[in-house]
Amino acid sequence: MTSVYLAVVFALFMRSMQFGSYDNMIENSVKLSTGHIQIHKNGYWNDKSINNTFANDESIMKKINSIEEVTTTVPRLESFALASSGNFTKGTLVIGINPSLENKLNELADKIISGEYLSENDGSAVVAEKLAEYLHVTVGDTIILLGQGYHGITAAGAYHIKGILKMPVPEMNKQLVYLSLPETQYLYATGDMVTSYSIILSSNDYLDDSIEKLKSFLDEKEYEVMPWQTMNREMVQAIEGDNAGGIIMLAILYLIIGFGIFGTVMMMTIERKKEFAVLVAIGMQRSKLAWIVFLESLIISSISVIIGIILSIPLLYYLHLNPIPLSGDLAKTLEQFGVEAILPFSIDSYFFFEQAAIVFVLSVLAALYPIFVINKFTVIKSLRD
Repeated sequence: MTSVYLAVVFALFMRSMQFGSYDNMIENSVKLSTGHIQIHKNGYWNDKSINNTFANDESIMKKINSIEEVTTTVPRLESFALASSGNFTKGTLVIGINPSLENKLNELADKIISGEYLSENDGSAVVAEKLAEYLHVTVGDTIILLGQGYHGITAAGAYHIKGILKMPVPEMNKQLVYLSLPETQYLYATGDMVTSYSIILSSNDYLDDSIEKLKSFLDEKEYEVMPWQTMNREMVQAIEGDNAGGIIMLAILYLIIGFGIFGTVMMMTIERKKEFAVLVAIGMQRSKLAWIVFLESLIISSISVIIGIILSIPLLYYLHLNPIPLSGDLAKTLEQFGVEAILPFSIDSYFFFEQAAIVFVLSVLAALYPIFVINKFTVIKSLRD
């Protein structure tokens, strides 16, 4: 029983860590960037031009929010600019946001490490931590933003830094400036225009169904409805590649687990060979004995798998709420790939049943060995041994 439930705990721990990392990557990318679904003007995604904007239409927003699976719809105006302070200049991503909606979605106010968060119609800026360090600025200083506005108009503005925030995605932490949506529209001279509606769903499982509902009332000649997988191809490929490697590692783990369980069952069978011989000698049919031993292994495996799941849940739940922080070279490597330097864990019920079922099947396969021995052993020889 110990060998089986430890195998379950180990398999669940490994898979939880792997899926937790994927969920963390997807959540950060989806919420902070594209959303599960993004609506933008046709052609915008190919060139990210500020000229490919569309009117911020309240009636469309109401229709989107009327879809049952949609939890939040966030209007954004995104473009690029040079951020400058003194002798330091760096290319930045400027995002115009509705501060209250964005905070509801991403809890940006909790990510502020210095100063304050934006208010509605705020004329100040919030700057990402690493960008602020590069520009040598802090709360109360001023940065200059210089870029190209709507239809070639020069976009230039000086902004008081109201707050500095630490983004969970390292790449965004190096180059992000948040302004209120009205201030960004004024900077780029777009009027009441936005580049996208980022839509958050209650679950990624509703993605395809929600896209169909959106397309039913949106003009496909004017708007493009795009899922997060299309907008984050590099991340999807990275997850698929890592998952393939994880499956190979898991197969090796299962091989070790399988041999461990088989070794235990084989030892139990050899130790009880004389007992089996006595039962057969006094008249028990080999088929009934084999069935009893198989049921015994089945019961032991079932109880062990249940114990493994029960022992795993508190540990994985704690690690889900308190991800393991990483440091050193490993953290630097992850940050280079735009991944937050933590080790999160998933508590998705799917892989709990999947891993438990696989270990259970391995246990059942191992239980076939005593059936083979019972049908083949010689009674007299076993009694003498």
